[in-house]
Amino acid sequence: MVWKYRTSGIPDELFERLPGIPLTKREVRLLILSALRLEDKSIIWDIGAGTGTVSVEMGLLCPESEIIAVERDPEIVSLIEKNCQKFGVNNVRVMEGFAPECLSQIKSKPDRVFIGGGKSVKNVLGEVWGNLESGGRVVAIASNLENLYQISEGLAELQARNIEVVQSSINRLETRGISQVFAAIAPIFILSGEKI
Repeated sequence: MVWKYRTSGIPDELFERLPGIPLTKREVRLLILSALRLEDKSIIWDIGAGTGTVSVEMGLLCPESEIIAVERDPEIVSLIEKNCQKFGVNNVRVMEGFAPECLSQIKSKPDRVFIGGGKSVKNVLGEVWGNLESGGRVVAIASNLENLYQISEGLAELQARNIEVVQSSINRLETRGISQVFAAIAPIFILSGEKI
């Protein structure tokens, strides 16, 4: 099945996956895309792009935007490329490298950045901020207390404006045996801020 709709929220099972590689769930992607406040012709960095789900959704929403998906693992870089090809997304360029060190190699300065986590998320945020255009937005997710603290502290130190923090609490109806039960999706914090 190819995604033919003009809305975000591609079902998770339509993406190519690798065992053990996490995927940003559909409902969380919707919150991330909303927080990014995308424009028609943006330059967007997706750092820690994972399976490429967010990059694919951004590429479909904003076909005139330039999206750079940064991922450190060559096998996962190939997976992102497969997902872009599967959904006919042509405006995503995948870059293999370790953030924040590799970010200086990107020539295009972003006006939107999504940070999908990582151990050095505060350092990534600082490097991103130095490249971010005035009026640009950064959105980062945290699935643990350490990253939540690093991102929150980083946004405060960088004097980000219009900071927003949202915690997702999502349940999906699933069939288990003969019963239908609500299964929780791991809660995620979504933090965003703007550069003046």
